[in-house]
Amino acid sequence: MLDSLITSKMRVQILMRLFLNPDSRSYLRELADDFHASPGHVRSELQQLHDAGLLTSEKDGRQIQYQANRSHPLFPELHSMVRKALGMDRILDSVIERLGSLEAAYLTGDYAAGKDTGIIDLVLVGDIDQHNLADVTAKTQRQLERRIRSLVVDAGEFEKLRDNLQRQGLLLLWCQASVEQGTTE
Repeated sequence: MLDSLITSKMRVQILMRLFLNPDSRSYLRELADDFHASPGHVRSELQQLHDAGLLTSEKDGRQIQYQANRSHPLFPELHSMVRKALGMDRILDSVIERLGSLEAAYLTGDYAAGKDTGIIDLVLVGDIDQHNLADVTAKTQRQLERRIRSLVVDAGEFEKLRDNLQRQGLLLLWCQASVEQGTTE
């Protein structure tokens, strides 16, 4: 979707990386390594996105860390487009409609860090119908052409795992209003 609007593939990769999880920060060499691209090409795209106000930058020692600019007027739309481009909207719609008593859904692992590796790791909190989960997962994987791995836990188990999951990267995708008042964006 984004690649039909934005002709620079590198720019799309940067937007996907930084706008999927807007709390994440990345530096030039990290992005160049992850995208298997020259630092010069990545630097040029980062500079253009920064000049357009879509990214903020902050010097951290000898490195410059880049992050999505939440205060930019287009931030909500770009954030939404990235989630749709990666299929997060379809995953959530399917999960919420068919899985029983879902309290919260989190993205973890590479996708939470903004890396499109083809494997989507989800943590689902609640009383989930495992049979329907397997069915929803199989159908959604075919639509997205990405593999989905899910961990189903109750609220107590999630609290025990939260610190470890946060170290791996944990991004809240959906929650009931009463579950995580302070965590939603």
